[in-house]
Amino acid sequence: MMISAAKEPGLAHSPRRHAETSSRKSMRWALAAITALSLGLLSHGRSAAAESDFWNGIQGFGGGQSAPRERVAVVDSLEDLRPNKIPYRSEEMLDAIDGAYARYQKIASAGGWPSIPGPRMIRPGDDDERVPVLRRRLAAEGYLKRGSGFESYGYDPDLEAAVKRFQETHGLRPSGRVDRPTLDELNITADARVSQLRLNATRLQELHQLRPDERYILVNVPAYQLEAVERFEVQQRHRVIVGRNERETPNVKATVKALNFFPYWRVPSSIGTLDLVPRLRKEPDYLEKEKIRVYSNSTEQEMDSRSIDWTQVDPSKIKFKQDPGPQNALGLVRIDMINEHGVYMHDTPMKKLFDQRTRNFSAGCVRVQDVFQLAEWIAKYETGWDQPGRVDAVLQSGQALDLNLTRPMPVYFTYVTAWAEPGGLTQFRPDIYNRDGLARVAHGEVDPNEAPPAPIPVQALAP
Repeated sequence: MMISAAKEPGLAHSPRRHAETSSRKSMRWALAAITALSLGLLSHGRSAAAESDFWNGIQGFGGGQSAPRERVAVVDSLEDLRPNKIPYRSEEMLDAIDGAYARYQKIASAGGWPSIPGPRMIRPGDDDERVPVLRRRLAAEGYLKRGSGFESYGYDPDLEAAVKRFQETHGLRPSGRVDRPTLDELNITADARVSQLRLNATRLQELHQLRPDERYILVNVPAYQLEAVERFEVQQRHRVIVGRNERETPNVKATVKALNFFPYWRVPSSIGTLDLVPRLRKEPDYLEKEKIRVYSNSTEQEMDSRSIDWTQVDPSKIKFKQDPGPQNALGLVRIDMINEHGVYMHDTPMKKLFDQRTRNFSAGCVRVQDVFQLAEWIAKYETGWDQPGRVDAVLQSGQALDLNLTRPMPVYFTYVTAWAEPGGLTQFRPDIYNRDGLARVAHGEVDPNEAPPAPIPVQALAP
C-alpha cells in the first residue's frame, strides 16, 4: 500500500482546500451522508476520572512497585484503541475527515442542534422535562433515529443506547447517564465542531505531507494512544499516559536513537524543585524508600540525604538520581529520543493507571503500556534482535544494556482531537490542553470559518 502525494491547503471552506472538482465534492457529500445514515459506532472510551492524589500522578512517587519482567496485557474492557490498520498519517484518514467535515457543515447550515439545560444529571429511567430536547439533540447528529415518542419525558432504553454511542465516540465512559462531562460535550455547538474538524484536518494533512517513513511511531496525546506503523499499516497500538495539564506533553518530531534497559532516572531540576523537595519536607525518608540518591551540583559527590535540612535546602545546589530497578520512575526500559523538550517514552511501575480512561498524569513524558512489545518491534531489524524473546532475555538478565539503533526511527507526538474512522463515524476527544480554542468558538468569540491561531509552544517537563 502506498501513500499518495499530499494535498495542498487552499480555500477556507474545505479542510483540504484546493482545486477539487464538483464531482469530487459531490462524492464526498454522498459518502458523508451514507456514513451518517448507515454505519455503526466504534468503541473508544475515556472517562473524566480525576487524579485522586497529586503524587500518584508522577512516576515512582508513592506508586506501588511492580515485579521485574512484568508483561501487562492491554485492558480490552476499555476498548479505547483505534480498531484498524489505517494510520492517522494516511490518505484514507484525510478522505474520512473530509467527509465528516462536509457532514457537520451541513448540520450547522441547517441550524445545528439544541442546547440541553443543566447541570442536573439525567439517568436511565428518569422522567425529565429535558428528555425531548436530548432526543432532538442526538437525532440531529445521527445518534438516534427520528420517530414517534420524541415528546415523551421518559428516558427509555433506546435513548440510553444512543447516549452510550455518543459517549463512546467522544472519549467518555459509556455509562448511559447524562452527567456533567456528557452535558459539556453535548452542548458544544455544531459550528464549534465544524471548526474543530477543520483544525484537525489541517493537523492530519500536515502529518501526511511529511516525507513518507517506512517505519515510525506516532503518539496522539489527547487520544492517549500510540501506533507503531510499518509499510503504511499499523502493526501495534498501545495505551499511553501523557502530561497533566500544567505539564503538557509537547508536539515533537524526533528520532528514536536507542533503547536503555534498566536505566537510571536523572531527576530534572524542575521536578526536584517543584515536586521532590516539597515531598521530602513532609517525608524525609522518601529517598531511601525509592532508592533516590542526592548529589552536589558543584562537586558531583554523593551526599548523605539524612544530613540535609530539607526545610532550608537550596534546590539549585543539589540534584537527584534514582537507581535502576522495578521502583524506578522510568520502569525497566527507556526509549531514547533526543529533542529540545527533553521528553521521551518509557516503562512505568505504576501500570494500574493504564486502566483509567483519562490518562494525563505524567510530568510531560509518555509512559507506554506493554512497552516491552514496542521495544521488541523497534529493535527487530538490529543484529541479534530479529527473533522474538530477546527483550525478555535482557530483562531476565537483570543487567543494564543500551542498544544503540543502526536504523533510527522517526517518532511524532501530535495533538488530534477529532478524526473520522474510515468506515465509521466521527470521533471527538476533549481538548485537554485547550489548544483547539473550542470555548471561544462556542461562545461566538471566533468565526469558525477563520483560520485557527497556531498553538502556543509548550515547555514540557520530564518524565
